[in-house]
Amino acid sequence: MSNIIDAIYYLINNPVIKLKDFYKSKNRANTMGDALEEYVKDLFAHTIHETDEQHRLSKISEVFSYLGNQNNPPDSILRLGDAIEVKKIEGKNASLALNSSYPKHKLYANSNLITEACRNCEDWTEKDIIYVVGVVKGVNLNSLCMVYGMDYAADCSTYEKIKEIIVNGVNSIPDVEFVPTNEIAKVKRVDPLGITDLRVRAMWSIDNPFKVFQYVYNRDFTKSFHFMCVINQQKYDSFDNKHLLEQSIGKIQGFDIKEVKIKNPNNPALLKNAKLITFEI
Repeated sequence: MSNIIDAIYYLINNPVIKLKDFYKSKNRANTMGDALEEYVKDLFAHTIHETDEQHRLSKISEVFSYLGNQNNPPDSILRLGDAIEVKKIEGKNASLALNSSYPKHKLYANSNLITEACRNCEDWTEKDIIYVVGVVKGVNLNSLCMVYGMDYAADCSTYEKIKEIIVNGVNSIPDVEFVPTNEIAKVKRVDPLGITDLRVRAMWSIDNPFKVFQYVYNRDFTKSFHFMCVINQQKYDSFDNKHLLEQSIGKIQGFDIKEVKIKNPNNPALLKNAKLITFEI
């Protein structure tokens, strides 16, 4: 069963910076967004240098129980493991565009934002979710970070509450014919002919993890590549293969693990013990 430790260990031993050129040469991706998603799959499946595409697909199928689409979270789910959401940004301090899906503290099987295929890929009720964020410039991957939703976003009740207030406010507008929807609102028959509808959608965004966790890590922009991962201590301790990373300290140039304290997303006055894992080239 693959996990985030496996992916990080594979990354520090197989870094790919010229991402688009690498994946275009293998006929796996034509855009940076597609290349980043393929790279993330390869990190967890250990298939970056796999030349036999059938063998690569077979390995990916063994590692992942679900591979999603751009319209519904998550992008993938590790078999019997965590969910993964991949985001590409082009500015070092750019925010993540989440569109109609608010930030995820965890992923829940009863969410109306996921597909039936996702809901039925395993017998599950909730999963921890990893946000994998790539900062790209041209055809190169400048920075990559991995953070868990539980260390990054507030509980779903925080976002549901504000959404509910807005939905109730919009739907209380008189003389407008609203119909049920999972979005903020949907209005039928706007015009006299009754042929025009209006959809009111949420457009969520969140500061990228490099900006959020500046109080524990700042990128050195003289370097060509930066990797950062923040994992709370409890989650880190749950992995039985963490020795792979710990024994790499001092052996792989630019790689390090530090103990830090991070803010609780639900109450920043409370601090959590965590591991800060970094790799720079």
